[in-house]
Amino acid sequence: MVRLSRTRTRALALLAALSFATAAFAAPPDDAKKTDAAKKPGETKPAGRTFITLPVLPSCAQLSADHGDPFKGAATIFLKASPGCKIAWHWHSVGESLLMVSGHATLEMKGADTHKLASGDYLYLAAKGIHQFTCTDGCTLFDVTEGAFDIHYVDKDGKELPVEQVIKPAAKPAAPPAAKAEKKK
Repeated sequence: MVRLSRTRTRALALLAALSFATAAFAAPPDDAKKTDAAKKPGETKPAGRTFITLPVLPSCAQLSADHGDPFKGAATIFLKASPGCKIAWHWHSVGESLLMVSGHATLEMKGADTHKLASGDYLYLAAKGIHQFTCTDGCTLFDVTEGAFDIHYVDKDGKELPVEQVIKPAAKPAAPPAAKAEKKK
């Protein structure tokens, strides 16, 4: 009889703990209750995008964060690249999903198949998968990252390279004629 009551007591304690845990996880976290624009459903149209060029990417590639902050966590990035734009061999710490919107691109995977991408194509890239991306004609695509965006460039042997060695700084524009004339004085 004593053994049965201990079993019942343990079962009731376990049931109470599970009920508490379920209630705790079912309640939305405080930040989920916020009503800021980042938490609301919505859409971004091309005219509403602000594109930037990152110093870790070639200047022929520009991006716009459509959802989330790509430097802090998972995000949806809209990327546009000019014809011939190449993002050299690299890898990311987190996985990413690519969805081509327009144009054509080639994505080469180290030790795996080369993928020819066109409008509507989808490709998942696992974390730390070494690849390079070439936009064969003007292209746009969504890049959905599983965490904060980073990029690690590598050489043909997979050895990591400093960004400065891969991405050459943009040439400084020539000084206007008036500025040149003032310097001569």
